[in-house]
Amino acid sequence: MRIAVVSDIHANIEALRAALRIIDDKRVDRIVCLGDVVGYGANPNECLALICQRTPFIVLGNHDEAAFDLSRLHHFNPHARVAAQWTHAHTTKENQDILRGLALAMDVEGALFVHGSPCRPGEWNYIITREDAQHNFGSFDQAVCFVGHSHVPEIFLQKPAQAKISKLDRTNRCIINVGSIGQPRDGDWRLSFGILDTEEWTYENVRAEYDVRSAYRKILEAGLPRILAERLLVGK
Repeated sequence: MRIAVVSDIHANIEALRAALRIIDDKRVDRIVCLGDVVGYGANPNECLALICQRTPFIVLGNHDEAAFDLSRLHHFNPHARVAAQWTHAHTTKENQDILRGLALAMDVEGALFVHGSPCRPGEWNYIITREDAQHNFGSFDQAVCFVGHSHVPEIFLQKPAQAKISKLDRTNRCIINVGSIGQPRDGDWRLSFGILDTEEWTYENVRAEYDVRSAYRKILEAGLPRILAERLLVGK
């Protein structure tokens, strides 16, 4: 089975539509979303409606949680807090209820999917360094765990390889960050997602351009912080 894994859409409908076109071209069998469908961008309702049309496999992200529970903003920076408050005000009651019903983690085809980390996923911890990853390997049994949250694509192996890997190894468990559809932060503005082939046991990170100027303009027109628009152009 070929599984497309998307994360951190962040209400960027232009990026999501572009990613789904690529996913359709690649003829994947299933889509899994790692959360943060909303937040930062100007189209929360449209993004949630579209991803719900395409897959039932969606886990909760911290910005999704904030969209229905503003008491959870204590870990947000000032710009994220403003965006979360805007998102809460502009997300329909029906969509807030959908977000409220999402699970923190799920197993699909023997892989674990979670937004931040498999260790206490509701605390929204990041996996950024090799040390972060090593701390988390004891929290799941599957051969691979997919995460988002940091917006930076990366593969962490339980037994670090000496060279860049081209194919996964079932005997060497891994944590894979697929990057972000709508708010990349690795210095590359292009959208990022991943494709896992569970039969060949391969993983592909996909990067692609999209209509970033439209997403940029919508954020400014919505009155959201300018930095949230500016960072789209540089992937930071």
